[in-house]
Amino acid sequence: MVRFNPKARLDQSRVRDAGSGGGGGMGGGLGGGGMRIPIPTGKGGIGGLIGVILVVVVTLLLGGNPLSGGGGTGGLGNVYSPSRLSDQQQGTDRYAGCKTGEDANNSQDCARVAIENSLTDYWGTELGGKFRPEKAMVTFTGSVDTGCGAASSAVGPFYCPTDETIYLDTTFFDDVLEGQLGGPDGSFVEFYVLAHEYGHHISNLLGYMGQVRSQQTGPQSDGVRLELQADCYAGMWAKHATTTEDASGEKLILDLTQDDINQAIEAAKSVGDDYIQKRSGGRVNEEAWTHGSSAQRQKWFMVGFREGTLEACDTFAAPKV
Repeated sequence: MVRFNPKARLDQSRVRDAGSGGGGGMGGGLGGGGMRIPIPTGKGGIGGLIGVILVVVVTLLLGGNPLSGGGGTGGLGNVYSPSRLSDQQQGTDRYAGCKTGEDANNSQDCARVAIENSLTDYWGTELGGKFRPEKAMVTFTGSVDTGCGAASSAVGPFYCPTDETIYLDTTFFDDVLEGQLGGPDGSFVEFYVLAHEYGHHISNLLGYMGQVRSQQTGPQSDGVRLELQADCYAGMWAKHATTTEDASGEKLILDLTQDDINQAIEAAKSVGDDYIQKRSGGRVNEEAWTHGSSAQRQKWFMVGFREGTLEACDTFAAPKV
């Protein structure tokens, strides 16, 4: 399993906990994509979020707010500001004790901080002047208001390009990915998901989100290409994770094993569209895919891991993904 450097110092400044939002309905805060949860419906049992992600992405890119005027807490006027925890969610001291790599070795919460630090250091080096870190990585329970509107736990982890923030209810990993979907158990499963969501931020910075210009779904659609690019970027980070450093030059991650990579590959399988369609009792319908099949997701994570370059991860240039 991943082993963090006990001497490394952790930067908590971008990792926040918004506390409990008290539940609520399924929001549209999907931004640039997320590990959505399958919600059975009357049409073949596939998740209620199929197709919604593309709608939200396109709406945001065209300058609209998909939840404005729709009741609830949608609309930018009620947005949770990740830079000011005194807004709608006061925040908690969940990460106050996360100071060192040793803390990360002993606490999944602190490991989350260390992974955010590693992702930020890696992409800052990789992108140079094109890089700026995400505004925040926010954990929550129940529901949260975001720059993309209100979101509940039902959307799974997601990135919102409007406020450049990653949001996740950490119960997703045990309750949904492992419980409902039968995915793998292990700390690197979450790290893969965090790296995927950070990958959406990189796609946003590099302008690839602007290439998603339609609500088309399917295995070769722009939306799927965007999701597979995030998987590829996750693989890029995994390849170089042990080279990342804290502000003083101490290595953040000492060891990343083949078992960690296997967990990521198995997690990628568990969030494939075809796998979720089968798992939720429906038939496999390629034209409804919004994230890509298990095989596609595993393939592109490994492209990033093996080749480790931005060029290799340009899924929009690939004739077929």
